[in-house]
Amino acid sequence: MNLEFFELFILGTSKGEPIHELLQAFETSIALAVSAVPEGLPAVVTTSLALGARELAKKKAIIRRLSSAETLGATTVICTDKTGTLTKGEMTVRKIFVNSKLIDVSGTGYESKGDFLDNGHVIDVNSTKDLKLLLEAGTLCSNANYDGKRIIGDTTEGALIVAATKAGILKKTLDSQRPRAHEIPFTSERKLMTTVHKISNNNFVAYTKGAPEIVLSRSKKIFSDGKIRSITENDKDSILNSNTEMAKNALRVLGIAFKNLEGVTTDKKAQKTNEENLVFLGLTGMIDPPREEAKEANLKCRKAGIRTVMITGDHKLTAIAIAKELEMVNDEKVLTGDELDELTDVEFENGVEEVSVYARVSPEHKLRIVKALKKKGEIVAMTGDGVNDAPALKHADIGVAMGITGTDVTREAADMVLADDNFATIVTAVEGGRGIYDNIRKFSFFLLRSNFDELGIIGLFALLGLELPLTAGMILWLNLVTDGGPALALTMDPPEPDIMERPPRNPNEGILHGRIASILVTFTLQFLLTGGLFYWQFYLTGAYLFPEPARTDALNYARTVAFMRATLQELFIVWNCRSERKNAFRVGFWSNKYLILAVAISAVATLALPFIGIFDTVPITSTLDWAILIIASLSGLFILPEIFYGRKVWKWR
Repeated sequence: MNLEFFELFILGTSKGEPIHELLQAFETSIALAVSAVPEGLPAVVTTSLALGARELAKKKAIIRRLSSAETLGATTVICTDKTGTLTKGEMTVRKIFVNSKLIDVSGTGYESKGDFLDNGHVIDVNSTKDLKLLLEAGTLCSNANYDGKRIIGDTTEGALIVAATKAGILKKTLDSQRPRAHEIPFTSERKLMTTVHKISNNNFVAYTKGAPEIVLSRSKKIFSDGKIRSITENDKDSILNSNTEMAKNALRVLGIAFKNLEGVTTDKKAQKTNEENLVFLGLTGMIDPPREEAKEANLKCRKAGIRTVMITGDHKLTAIAIAKELEMVNDEKVLTGDELDELTDVEFENGVEEVSVYARVSPEHKLRIVKALKKKGEIVAMTGDGVNDAPALKHADIGVAMGITGTDVTREAADMVLADDNFATIVTAVEGGRGIYDNIRKFSFFLLRSNFDELGIIGLFALLGLELPLTAGMILWLNLVTDGGPALALTMDPPEPDIMERPPRNPNEGILHGRIASILVTFTLQFLLTGGLFYWQFYLTGAYLFPEPARTDALNYARTVAFMRATLQELFIVWNCRSERKNAFRVGFWSNKYLILAVAISAVATLALPFIGIFDTVPITSTLDWAILIIASLSGLFILPEIFYGRKVWKWR
């Protein structure tokens, strides 16, 4: 534009009418501004994220924030709960330790059919006071409900109710006989839950369940052979040994106790006494089998360079047993919440990358784990379901809430919600996140490879005082039609087969990392071939010397040849933007039907322009010209990614 002003008002020269020249210069300047800025990039990025989020939602991973879909692809550590996420969340009581005996419980799932066996012999629960009272206590100290087929509520509590139902003990009947007067809810800090029930006018009983070692530490007496007596050190050793054995067999163990009360109060100070000086009843060991797909998902994480960390409130041995079954631990350390409390922040940060299992932890520990991992430069995904998990989820790079068991507060704090509470879904989401980021790289690469050559060509020819090879309309067509459709189609490119066999990307790398050289080579070819064809057609053939109107016809013809070549080359270039390690012939041309359609529509629409006469284009009548421009355009198909990938000489950092 400034050059035109210089020619018109300073030099007093012009190639045509001044107003026409100024108008043409203004149009070209606007077109070049559009060309210089990839205006479609924000829209295509948003579309890519939205389409990716939609696909993840179909796979049970609901993305609450679009940017999180891209962050997923950089995840290096997944911190996951055990119960219901790595395991099926279908608790079934298998063992009961009561009155110094280990009772086996038969039956599967949530079926109410099953027997209680002592050394293989079926026993009558109604004639065994200790076992009966334990089952009643576990049932009353629960908020879940059982309709004979399904559990409504917490699955751990449901398992206790199902076990009691197998003995003919029904929660509905017990609730009517011993109505609940008060409840001290479970907290991860206390690891206990207590309910108080009315027996008669001023007689009440408190039932407590929770972590065996906590319940045992608060028990001063034990119910044995139908009587209450003082608990001995031998009793404690026997209980702890049974707890250890059950935990080693991947059983989740709960301790159950009771306490007779005179009157009941909701005063907080008095509440504490309800959980002191308890009468120990026994232990229940329940199995929550690992999800079959969790093991495969964990192995996929290892191949992808992602570390999986289990975080659970269960016993250390239970956590180890499940982790070994899922092949999550080898020589890695296992920490309990108490052991974690003994470490300083510096000590913990130094060893955090060696720990794969955390047991008996609280939500506060989760937050500390996230902070330590992030200080090590890890990109952390953290799962949670309780209200107290919200701070850890908020602090993590990717907060993952449980859609089934999670609270509203947790889901609000999370970046992603699992509709099925399944660990494998997290891994699927990570894979999807990598695919989304790859596609963003692909179309960004394509748009930047195709946008700046017009700027260079127009700038050079204008500075030399030559006719411009492309009109404003042609430049806009190249940027909006030729680039737009294929770029959008790249957002729907399927992920590469080895996408989960690559290490996580470095979040500090730019989106064009390792591709600058390829962009420069493409720009140079586009610049030389488009500008060279126009110069040959118009200047080297002497067409610029033709008198009007033949000169204008020759100019339009030369521009059409240059325009067609530039358009077709971009439609060839796009195929080598689908992978940074494999060329179009290795990737294949048929796996992205949207790209085939977009390229076909762009090609047909462009080839039709000369016959319509838009943008001053004219039909190309020479077979030789067609052959030359097609051969020149095919160069875009032979700028092979393999030339640049993995070669440090080409990696501009």
